[in-house]
Amino acid sequence: MSRIRPALQATKPEQGRQVSLNLVNQWMENLRAIPYAFSHEWKTPAEVESDAFADCKGKAVALYEKMRTSGASNVRLVIGKRTARSQSTHTWLEWSTADGTYLLDPTINWTACKTDQVRKDAYLPFYAYAGSRKYRATSATLVAQN
Repeated sequence: MSRIRPALQATKPEQGRQVSLNLVNQWMENLRAIPYAFSHEWKTPAEVESDAFADCKGKAVALYEKMRTSGASNVRLVIGKRTARSQSTHTWLEWSTADGTYLLDPTINWTACKTDQVRKDAYLPFYAYAGSRKYRATSATLVAQN
């Protein structure tokens, strides 16, 4: 994760600046259009933008950086499982807004969806990152870690 630490920590949203759901959906659509290929290494947002392929980690980090530099707050990069039966981990974002919390998965979904519309056995978090703050999952909630 050291390769992507600058993308997670360097940006702080401007106070009062709003990011629209339509804009986030456009960014998700652009990332979703990038063909999937697994990478052992975390790709930086610049590598995702320039390479022909990207995996869930790279796409999620690229969307996280884009949202933060554009003014979005309350965005978390989440590592967990896509379903309880998944063999490997998956990475996506959660974004809390005044309208509710959205699940942003630019690897699988073309648009954002509210977390209360996602099946309970899908998107099971293990860890989350929000800037320099880390969280670990205890059951279905995230708890701050030092």
